[in-house]
Amino acid sequence: MSEISATTDPESERSDVEVLFSTQAIADRVDQLGGEISRTMDRNCMVIAVLKGSFVFCADLIRALHRAGMHPRIDFLTLSSYGTGTESSGEVKITRDITDDVAGMDVLLLDDILESGRTMAFAKELIQERGAKSVNICVFLDKPNKRKVEIDADHVGFVCPDQFVVGYGLDYAHYYRELPYVGVLRQTP
Repeated sequence: MSEISATTDPESERSDVEVLFSTQAIADRVDQLGGEISRTMDRNCMVIAVLKGSFVFCADLIRALHRAGMHPRIDFLTLSSYGTGTESSGEVKITRDITDDVAGMDVLLLDDILESGRTMAFAKELIQERGAKSVNICVFLDKPNKRKVEIDADHVGFVCPDQFVVGYGLDYAHYYRELPYVGVLRQTP
C-alpha cells in the first residue's frame, strides 16, 4: 500500500495551471448548494447530469444532497458542442441519451459550465418535451457575459471570469479533468 505525503499540496503540483477556485472553496460551495437545492426541490427529484464535464460536480453534489436529506434518482445525458477545441461550435448533438422516464418528475439538470446557453437550453427543452413536471438548472460555473441564448441557472456554484478554465471535470482537449480545483491554463498546450 502506498502512502500519500501529508506535505503534498495538490494545488501547487502543476506549474501550467493557475488556481482560480480552490479545492476547499469548491467543497464548501457544493455543500451550500446541496442545502439550497434541498429547500427548493422535491426530496425524490431526478438529477440529470450533462456529461462529460459535470461528472465530478455531480458526484459531489449528490452526496451533498444526501447530507441535506434528499433521495434523488440519477441519470446522464451526453451532449456535445465543443469537440476538442476551446470554443463552442454552436450546434448541440445528443451523443448519449437518458434511459429513465422523466414524465411527471421534478428534474434537476446539472452541467459544469453555463456559457453560451445553447447546450443547457437544448437540454431543458428536451426534458420539458418529455413531460417533466419541472426542470431546474444547476451549474457549477456561470459565465453570464458569454450568453448567446436567453437562459439562467436556478443554482450556481461560482460566477466565473471570461477565461478558459480546467479542472474539477472541465477539460482542455480531454485533459485536466482530474484536478481537484479549477484553474486557468498559463499557456494553451
